[in-house]
Parts: sequence; C-alpha cells; structure tokens
Amino acid sequence: MNTRNAGLIAKKELLGLSSEKTIVFAILLQVFIAMFSSFLMVGLTAMYDPEAIEGYSTVAYGVGYAGADSPLIDEFAKRDDLILHRMDLDQALAALRERAVSAVVYVPDTPPDAEGPVIVTLYLIQNDLQSSVINVRIKEVLQGYEKELREVRADRMTTFPVSLNFPESGGGENFFEFVYGLLIPLLVLLPAIVSAALIIDLITEEYQRRTLETLMSTPVTFAEMIWGKVAACEVLVPVQAGAWLLLLGLNGIAVDNAAAILLHASVGGLFLILLGALVALHYRERTSAQFIFSTALVVVFLLVMAVPYNPLNLIVRLAADTAGPVHWLILALVAGATALLGWAVTAYARRVGEGVPA
Repeated sequence: MNTRNAGLIAKKELLGLSSEKTIVFAILLQVFIAMFSSFLMVGLTAMYDPEAIEGYSTVAYGVGYAGADSPLIDEFAKRDDLILHRMDLDQALAALRERAVSAVVYVPDTPPDAEGPVIVTLYLIQNDLQSSVINVRIKEVLQGYEKELREVRADRMTTFPVSLNFPESGGGENFFEFVYGLLIPLLVLLPAIVSAALIIDLITEEYQRRTLETLMSTPVTFAEMIWGKVAACEVLVPVQAGAWLLLLGLNGIAVDNAAAILLHASVGGLFLILLGALVALHYRERTSAQFIFSTALVVVFLLVMAVPYNPLNLIVRLAADTAGPVHWLILALVAGATALLGWAVTAYARRVGEGVPA
C-alpha cells in the first residue's frame, strides 16, 4: 500500500471537514464546554449532589420566619450564614417575590410534644441556583430541629434504628469525584467516538454520491482510500483530546500524565475508527451502518467496562497519577487488538475494492 496516496486522501478529507457542518458544530460545542468546564462542574455536580454547591457561596442569606414560636428559632440562631426575619406569612411571601429575602419558613402552632407531626413549610424561588444553596443550608437547620423533636418524643419509640457510623469527609471529594471520575474521561473519550462516527459518513457518502468510480480511476487503490479516511479521522482524536486537556488546565484543573492519556485515547480511538470503517464497508448505507455501529459500540463498552482497568478507570488513574506501569501493558494489548483489526479492515477493503470498477 502506497502511504503517499493514503496521505493525499487524508489531506483531502481534512480539508473537506470544514464543509461537514455536523463535525464542525460538534468540535465547536466540545471546545465551548471545555472552556467553561468550571461552570459545567458546578451545574452537573448540583444535579447529583446539591450539597456540593454549598461551598461555592459564602453569602449570608435572609430568611423570613412566619408562624408560632418554636425551638426552630434557636436552630437558626446557631447559623451565621442565615439571617432570620420575623414577619407575617403574607408579608414574608411578598418579600420573597421581591427577593428581599431568599426563603420563607412557616411553622404552625404545634407543640413539640404533640401527638401529630410538626409540619414545617419552606417557600423558595423556583428554578433558581440560589434556592439550591438555601435549600441545603435550611435542610441542616431542619435536621437539627428534627433531632430535638425526636428527643422530646423519645418515650413513644418502640423500635430503634440501627446506628451507622460513616467516616467524616471534607468538601473536596465532590470536586475530585466529578472532575476526575466523570469530566476528564468523558472529554477524552468523546473525540474518539465522534471520529468513529465520522468515518462511517466519509465511507458511505462515497457510495451514496457515486464517486467511487471517479476515485478508482486515479492511481489510488480502494484500500489506500479507506486508510486515508481513517488517518484523517484519527488525527482529530489527539487534537481534540489535547485541546480538552489544555482548556482544563486553563480552568485550573491539574491533569497528570497528559501524554500517556493522549496516547491511550489515540490507540483506543483508532480501534473504534477501524470498527466503524469495517461496519461502513459492509453495509455501505449511512443509516444502517450508524445503527449497527452504535449497537456494537454499546456491546463493546459493556464488555470492556467489566474489566478492572477499563478505559474510564484507566484515564482516571492516569489523570490522578495512580495508574502505575500496568497501563503500558494495557496499551500494548489494545495496540495489538487494533493492529489485528487494521489487518481485517485492509483485507476486507481489498476484497470490496475488487468489485469496484476502475
């Protein structure tokens, strides 16, 4: 196989990517998200752990208190970040609508030792990030009040829950878990998946646009044409993943072993690209090929995720500098599987190319 011809095809495809609106928008979207990864971290962390965003705010918030006197007032007095304002309920709700206070708590005239439950109503502004912070802080106050009510009503208990002792944890684990456990692996693997889907479009469009006959009239063989397209897609993987890591660094997120991460992403990306090329050569129609490839990708990911040192785990370990030398063995195994798949793609491309008129 003439590498020069494959290089010319790769150059042609790279120059033509500017006209592929899908890939251009995908790259721009990835870059945009990476540039604002700190804001993304705050937003997505709040989805699965609202308490994580409490540490981002150091403001003291005003809370309107309406209803009867209760020990809950003493719980609020223990907080420096919540300022309690006594007022009527209507007045408090009007102040909340005008954002003069950040929340309103209504406590009914129910004694702590009453037979019925003490129903405390909390009013917040809907769909507001500040409300999430207030919700977490008032939750801690209500938990203290709940503990006091349990002590008052302790004589009613007939059974006691099992006591669980959890280790104390600081506030940094949420940042670590989200950034190194989710954000970095997602950003590194996403370019490989995008490039694997792109190779299907590049191959199937040759069939749909009926340009294969014209291309085969040149000195370029069918296998060289396929490898040129594969090379064009492969170049995008380290470029995009490197841009991700660079932008993460500009956001103040330290990533160790960046070169090793890019090497693993490039080899893994080449495996996915070759898998997509094999599917595209077999089906030769974009919709069917994309569907089969997506299904095969899910199956491959499920199988790979069962391995202890799966790609997500490995990237996390590399980024946190805890992988050890075992990652080189894994890289060698993946490279061997990629080489075997590359041989299969070359052989299949030559067989398919024999049926294409020159």
